[in-house]
Amino acid sequence: MREPRTSPLSGTSPLTSVEQLAADLSCATAPILLDIRWKLGEPSEYGLGVYLKGHIPGAHYVSLDQDLAEHPDSPVGARGRHPLPDRERFAAAMRRAGVRADLPVVVYDDGDGTQAARAWWLLRHHGHPDVRVLDGGFAAWRAAGHTVEEGEPGIRAAEGDFEAAVRDVFAVLDHDGAAAVAADGTLIDARAGARYRGETEPIDPAAGHVPGAVSAPTTENLGEDGRFRPAEELAERFAGLGVEPGHEGRVAVYCGSGVTATHEILAMAVAGIDPEGVALYEGSWSGWASDPSRPVATGAS
Repeated sequence: MREPRTSPLSGTSPLTSVEQLAADLSCATAPILLDIRWKLGEPSEYGLGVYLKGHIPGAHYVSLDQDLAEHPDSPVGARGRHPLPDRERFAAAMRRAGVRADLPVVVYDDGDGTQAARAWWLLRHHGHPDVRVLDGGFAAWRAAGHTVEEGEPGIRAAEGDFEAAVRDVFAVLDHDGAAAVAADGTLIDARAGARYRGETEPIDPAAGHVPGAVSAPTTENLGEDGRFRPAEELAERFAGLGVEPGHEGRVAVYCGSGVTATHEILAMAVAGIDPEGVALYEGSWSGWASDPSRPVATGAS
């Protein structure tokens, strides 16, 4: 009988491919799989519903609203629509999903990585050393013809032992911090260009962007197939914004609620930019726009 593989998640990229994951799941030390499917405008139950209809075998569902954000039912305030979860609340959710400190973790969503990136960022932020995002997500897994499991996993996850590190790994900014980066660094707005320019705003009370921010929609991190563009192309993209490996300067990212901003940070990591040098503006536009006294810029710059 063939011996099980014992070296999953080789390489240094924060991404893993469908082919690599399929091979790694046969390892004696197979990665923990987390399903992070979620959809803007849908109720919190959406993710669990699509998970039960089909998921990668052995994956465990994690709710973006309940596990990867704090107080999802609270009114939107300074910390935005999806404030970062309390450290211990997040760690407990990861333990329920079977996350261990000594096993790698692979996270996935429907396809583009915008929700999975939030789980990647939080796990890394709280000290897990080996977390990858499945490039192309569940859509790529299904398209490749791999087995799909319905309902709950056949074997439930044993309780994990993940504990949040005492020191946070990534920088997190409030409104004043974001404004300071916009003034003398690079503050990146990861939303769609039309929202940045103030042409439309379907969710928040003001249309436009933080004065001094530059536009870099997360959709431009992806190729036509919905997977991340090659590292060289992403590096060129961010260099055009003044962000290069080893020469990041003061860099921060925001989006609507702090979720897809982590996709931008993930893309920078793919490009070779140290994610520890890139701050997340937690409240993002939903937090900024919650106070009508804050200045709002519109247009292309």
